Amino acid sequence: MSLKEKITEDMKTAMRAKDSERLGTIRLLLAAMKQKEVDERVELDDVAVVAIVDKLIKQRKDSIAAFEQAARQDLADKEKAEMAVLLAYLPARMSAEEVSAAVQAIVTELGAKGPGDMGKVMGAVKTRLAGKADMGQVSAAVKAALAG
Repeated sequence: MSLKEKITEDMKTAMRAKDSERLGTIRLLLAAMKQKEVDERVELDDVAVVAIVDKLIKQRKDSIAAFEQAARQDLADKEKAEMAVLLAYLPARMSAEEVSAAVQAIVTELGAKGPGDMGKVMGAVKTRLAGKADMGQVSAAVKAALAG
């Protein structure tokens, strides 16, 4: 079963259970997926779905930070609940050590030296680690690998 089919099945389950909060989040995800399919005239595969989920989670993190700064804990809690639903659709994430080792291997493979090669390394890293690691963590690992 593809990730897209799993999300659709989870929507049906949430409807039957009358779980309106979970249902709303899943519908939001399905709408984002449909929008991408219509805009680009493509059929989404699991990698593209994970990218959309990643983007929505990043938006939630940004919103949570803004709401907590504005002392709106009620809205921050709603965003956290949505983020918890979305996190279930991501594959297992790599640990910091695994990310660092993978980045170091790519830097060695490309023969990259110094911060000037960051763009080249990030391009290679993004294609290999997309959906498997937090890109903020990856970027920090690339900076550290090129600085040392």
